[in-house]
Amino acid sequence: MRTLSLFESGDSDASVSLSDLLKGRPPRAVAAGLDFDRLLTRLTSGGWPGLTGLSASAKAASIRDYAQTVATVDIDAAGRTRDPVRVMRLMRALARSTATEVTASTLARDEASLSRDAVREYIDALARIFVIENQPAWSAHSRSSAALRRDLGFAGQVFESLVVHDLRVHAQPLGGDVFHARDSAGREIDAIIQFPSGRWAGFEVKLGASADTVDAAATGLLGFAANVEADAPVLTVVTGTGPSYRRADGVNVVAMGALAP
Repeated sequence: MRTLSLFESGDSDASVSLSDLLKGRPPRAVAAGLDFDRLLTRLTSGGWPGLTGLSASAKAASIRDYAQTVATVDIDAAGRTRDPVRVMRLMRALARSTATEVTASTLARDEASLSRDAVREYIDALARIFVIENQPAWSAHSRSSAALRRDLGFAGQVFESLVVHDLRVHAQPLGGDVFHARDSAGREIDAIIQFPSGRWAGFEVKLGASADTVDAAATGLLGFAANVEADAPVLTVVTGTGPSYRRADGVNVVAMGALAP
């Protein structure tokens, strides 16, 4: 069971349905009610049901307490006793690398006191107690062989993680699994929903919503899709704010504060 999606916590106005998008229906919605400041606040507090109604400082204290409990108590339930200090350091390293591809060797260097093999073992333990969830790589036939307000770059990484989380929540009852992908030309895509039939939908995630940002994301999606041997997919740029609509090139643009199942 995952934490609450924006729809479940009431932060999304539910004006755009993922199910409708996947059926090919264009999104049509004015700017969502979730503005940029509220979005950043939501990124820092997560979707924990028990934190609903608490102040920002109380939410932060509760999350710190939960992380400490994971490091000192919960992780030992995954098989054996581990050093709480190293667990906390590794969780911080993982948090800094959220929504990126990172190797065990990189995490070992970042954490500084664990070997590569120990990092893998600690990550496995954290996954078994549902603290972390990996985003698997997508496989398809290719046509070629070839602190958030002060750090908006990191805020973008956390926002991407939030979007992937909510896509997993919304896609699961539809029978879809969420992946990330890179094709043989080095083009990456932030999230792909794959269905058992082989049908897929691609998503690029952008915290900003300027015309240039959306144009670049849409171009990347179209370039990636052109290199995949499959029927034309639904392609969507998910933004932090702004209106939801379909571009002339067929790519959807959806504000995260509008997304619903």
